[in-house]
Amino acid sequence: MSKLKNIFRIGITILPFAAACWPAAAQPSAQTSTLVEQGKFTLHKFEQPIGEEAYEIRRDGDSLAVQMDFRFTDRSTTVPLTAKFRSAPDLTPQSFEIKGRTARMISIDEALSIANGKVQFRSRDQNSELTLPPGSFFTIAGYAPTTMQMLMVRYWAAHGSPAQLATLPSGTVKVEPRGQDTIHVGAKEEKLDRYTIEGLIWGRETLWFDAQRNLVAAITTDAEFDHFEAIRAGYESALGDLVGRAGADGMAALAEISRGISGSQAATLAIVGAMLIDGTGAAPVADAAVVIEKGRIVAAGPRSKVKIPRHAKIVDAQGKTILPGLWDMHAHFEQVEWGPIYLAAGVTTVRDCGNEFEFITAVRDAIAQRRGLGPRLLMAGIVDGTGPMALGVERVDTPEQARLWVDRYHAAGFQQMKIYSSVKLEEVKAVSEEAHRFGMTVTGHVPEGLNAYQVIEAGQDQINHVGYIADIMGPKFPANAGFRERFEAEANLDLNSPEAQKALAFLKKHHTVVDPTMALSEFMTATTAKPPSSFEPGVTKVAPELAEQLTDVGPPSERSKMGEAVFEKEVALVGALHRAGIPVVAGTDQTVPGYSLHREIELYVQAGFTPMEAIQAATIVPARVMGMEKQLGTVEKGKRGDLILIDGNPLEDIHNTRNVEYVITNGTMYRTAELWQSVGFKP
Repeated sequence: MSKLKNIFRIGITILPFAAACWPAAAQPSAQTSTLVEQGKFTLHKFEQPIGEEAYEIRRDGDSLAVQMDFRFTDRSTTVPLTAKFRSAPDLTPQSFEIKGRTARMISIDEALSIANGKVQFRSRDQNSELTLPPGSFFTIAGYAPTTMQMLMVRYWAAHGSPAQLATLPSGTVKVEPRGQDTIHVGAKEEKLDRYTIEGLIWGRETLWFDAQRNLVAAITTDAEFDHFEAIRAGYESALGDLVGRAGADGMAALAEISRGISGSQAATLAIVGAMLIDGTGAAPVADAAVVIEKGRIVAAGPRSKVKIPRHAKIVDAQGKTILPGLWDMHAHFEQVEWGPIYLAAGVTTVRDCGNEFEFITAVRDAIAQRRGLGPRLLMAGIVDGTGPMALGVERVDTPEQARLWVDRYHAAGFQQMKIYSSVKLEEVKAVSEEAHRFGMTVTGHVPEGLNAYQVIEAGQDQINHVGYIADIMGPKFPANAGFRERFEAEANLDLNSPEAQKALAFLKKHHTVVDPTMALSEFMTATTAKPPSSFEPGVTKVAPELAEQLTDVGPPSERSKMGEAVFEKEVALVGALHRAGIPVVAGTDQTVPGYSLHREIELYVQAGFTPMEAIQAATIVPARVMGMEKQLGTVEKGKRGDLILIDGNPLEDIHNTRNVEYVITNGTMYRTAELWQSVGFKP
C-alpha cells in the first residue's frame, strides 16, 4: 500500500473531545486565519488503495473553518468531492457545503447555513428552509468525507454524548462506544477507542480514534454498498487488522440483531391448509400439508394424504401459498444488516459474488453456527489482475498467483471462483483449470479486452450480467469506442441475426449459466420522469438513510433514453436465452436490498418466462447450478425445510412473490415484519 506523509501538528496541541471543534463553509483567508490541524487519509475499496482525503482546520475569527478534499479512482472512474464546514469553537455548525461525487454514478451538490435560529438549505437548484432541531445537532451528508465523521464524533462527545444526535439536512445518528483495541504499527503498540455509527448510512460503520482524539480509521460502505476504508497516513499497515476487528464487531452486532427476533422453533413443524407450489413444475396442490422435522421435509402433499405427527406444532396457513425458499445468485453481503433483509424477502440461500475474505468467511460461519441471522451463504472467491479497472487485493497476474488464490479459497470452503475485469486470458484459464481440479466452478465478468467466447473456451462456466452476452451478438468495437456507439449497437441488436444465433448456440453447447442482473439494469434507467418507485415499490419501504440515496435521480437526458432502449433489448435477450435452453439464474447485485430479487423475477415474466419458470429461476435452477438440487430448490420429502409463506397466488400474478409473510429455515419460522423492522425498513 502506498505511504502518505504523516499529518502535520502546527502551532498547537490537538484539543480533547470536550473542547474539540472543527468547521467549514466560507473559505477562510490564510492571511487572517490560524492553522489548527491538518491531516490525510488513504482511501480504500475492498482494501485496495484508490485515493486520498486531505483536510485542513483553521481558526478564523470566532469560528473554526474546515476545508476537505476527497478524491479516489474506482475502476478507472475519478470520484472527486470537496466540502467546507464552519462552526463555533464548540463545533456547533454554522454552515456546510459539499459538492462532487460520492460514487462513480452518484453526485451531490448541497449547501446549508444556520443563522438566527433558521436553516437555509440548497440541494442542487432547489432551495428550502429547514427546522432547526432542538438540542444538539450536526451537519453531515453521508459516509464522505471521512473528516466530517471525525468532527461529528468530536461534537457528540463535547455535547454530552447524547443517545441520538439529530443531523441536518435530515436524519439522526447513534454513536456508540464499543471498547478499545490494541494495534501494532511497525514496532509501536497503540490503544485505540472503537465506536460504531448508525444512521448515517444504512447499517453500521466502525471508527477508531487515538488518545489525541484523532480519527485513525473508518470501516464503512460507500454509496455503491461496497466495502470502503479510510485510514490515517502512517497507520496503513494496520488496515487488515482493523478490517478483521470491524468484521468481528459486526458479528457481535449480528448476534444482537438476532436476539431481538422472536422466531418460532419446534422439533416438528406442520404447515397445513395452504396451497403448495413445490417448484418442480407440478400443478399447485390445494389444501396442502408440509411437515418439517429437525429442519428436513419429511412429508409434502395434499393434507388428506399427509400424516401429521401427534407432537408436531401445527401452523394454520389457510389462504397462504407455500413456495421453496428463494435464491439470490448475485449477492454482495457487505454488512451484517443484509442477513435479516434477505430472510425478510424470502431469500434463504445467496451466492456471494465477491467480498473481503475475512469479513465474508466470518459472516458465513456465524450464520452456519446460528450465532447470527441470515440466509445460507455460498461464496465465489473474487480475483482480479492489475489494471485501471482492478478491484480488491487478490491479484492473479501470473498462473502461479491464479493457482495460489484458488487454493486459498478452496481451503476456506468457497464453492466458486469469480473472475473480475482485469484478469488476462492465460490467468482465466489457470483459475478455471485449478478450480475444476477441486470441483469448483468459475463465474464472473468478461475482462477488458476479452469476449465471452474467449473466457468460456478458457473454462469460465458462468457469466455475470447479460451485457457481456450482448457484446458477442453484434459488431466488434475498437477499445476507444464511446458509450453512444455501444449503446446504439446494443439497442439495435437483432436477436435473429446470424451473430446472435451463433452466440446462443455456443452458450448452449458449453452449458453456460447466465445471471442477467436485470433489476440493476432497470434501476439505472430511473429519472425524475421515471422515478424508482414507479417500477420498484420497495424504495418506499427501505431505511430512511437508504431511501434518500436510492431516490435521488436526475432528469431525463439523451443518455437515459439510450439506456432505456438498451434495457428493453436486454429484457428481450434474456427471453432469447431462456427459449434457447440456456440456464438463467436470478441475481440482483444488491440494488434495492430485499426487494430487487422480486423485481428480477417479474422482469423474467416480462421477458417471456411463465410465472412458474420465473420462480424456478430463483429456486431449483440455481440449486442445480450449484450442485445442491438434492438438498434444496423444491418442496419435496428429504430436502431441507427452506420455505416461504406468501399471500396470493404468484402463478396468477408474479408480483405476489413480494407478499412474504413467513420464512422458514433451519427449523425456525420467522415473521417477516419483525425482520424488516430490525434493520430500519418498513414491513
